[in-house]
Amino acid sequence: MIERVLEQARRRGVSAADVYWQRVERTTLAFEWGRLKSAGAVEEAGINLRVVHGARVGIAGSTAVDASPDELVSRALQSAELGETLALSFPARAPLPTLATYFDRAANASLDDLVAIGHELVGRLAREGCQVNVSIERAVGDMRLVNSAGTDAGYRSTAVGVSADVWRVAGDDVLAIGDSFDGADLPEAADVGALAQSIKDRLEPAFTIVAPPEGALPVVFTPAGLSAVLLPITQALSGKAVLQGISPLGAKVGEQVFDRTFSVTDDALVSGRPRSRPMDDEGVPSRAVALVEHGVVRAFIYDLETAARAGAGAVSTGHGHRGIFGKPSTGFTNLIVGEGGNGKGEGYGKVGGGLVANIQDGLLVDDLIGVGQGNVIGGAFSHPVALAYRIQNGEITGRVKDAAVAGNSYELLKSIGDWGSDGRWLGSRYGPSVMLEGVSVARR
Repeated sequence: MIERVLEQARRRGVSAADVYWQRVERTTLAFEWGRLKSAGAVEEAGINLRVVHGARVGIAGSTAVDASPDELVSRALQSAELGETLALSFPARAPLPTLATYFDRAANASLDDLVAIGHELVGRLAREGCQVNVSIERAVGDMRLVNSAGTDAGYRSTAVGVSADVWRVAGDDVLAIGDSFDGADLPEAADVGALAQSIKDRLEPAFTIVAPPEGALPVVFTPAGLSAVLLPITQALSGKAVLQGISPLGAKVGEQVFDRTFSVTDDALVSGRPRSRPMDDEGVPSRAVALVEHGVVRAFIYDLETAARAGAGAVSTGHGHRGIFGKPSTGFTNLIVGEGGNGKGEGYGKVGGGLVANIQDGLLVDDLIGVGQGNVIGGAFSHPVALAYRIQNGEITGRVKDAAVAGNSYELLKSIGDWGSDGRWLGSRYGPSVMLEGVSVARR
């Protein structure tokens, strides 16, 4: 099918074309109140064609098994008539890095194997008066990319996601604490145990409710709670934001913008991660890209289109992400945050990563409400807490409610108090807890 689509595009006179094909089989399970509620499997497959015709780019996609190559090309050409003029070229065949993205144990795991993981978590987290929910998803995929410049490559992949949460409703107090495991292979017994322990470690002190502190205080952001602080930075490190002129970092390459302990690397070649890949969805070989090194801005991520529009020597960094319908877009793979940007461990460890002991009065933030809403690229954030704990005299004394934190990411990350020892993967981001001074904490 892929070859026939590309050949038909050539016959119709396009100057360049690429064809992306993907198939994914997903198995999902859901446990509610500790019992298996649903289990199912779905398979999705489709093809995406991009053409360059008359210096304009067109896109067409289809999930039909019997899709007509001629119809697909016709729709892509019609799309090109409405497209902007763009000097877009596709990558020639190139060696790809060797990387394990497919694991037999994950691909061949039976439904009983997945159910057993769920039951194990339920058993570890069961507590009187609390609801335990677990969800598991296993994906097995195939991807292939062929273009008119000679590239013909693809790879197989597996991904496993396991998440669990514990709920307790007591009057008007609703407590929800969860965590997740994400990997390219099935979790080991130790991974399941660490996931359950992470939830239990944060559950016990949450049963005690204390008054929140107020003022400009030291705040420890856990790997999960750090999302609000990092979101403006990751948005600003996208080549698309630079191209649009909205990135505060766009003109600061080579400048010391952040604390010297702050580094950000995007690395698609980390072993065992579900977003790792030998090439992106446009056929560009993957590599590690240092975006911020010891506080100095070094680079931005680009796909083929944003690099072509940026000009001035910009090239794709291998960050093109693609679906069946629509054109590719720029997106991160595996973000590594912290000292040197080279951590690879899985340290659930003590809550706060050892940073709590040196704080006399402050807050530990594990989850915030409303992260990602509004125009955050300028760095300002202000969010009510969903899960946070008060720190007094070097200890966590209980959970706070009706509090909010605010600050500016660019200002706070200029002087980092300390990094925790609990570096871990959370989804597609690796990082430890971090202590930031002078975060505004207010009662609501």
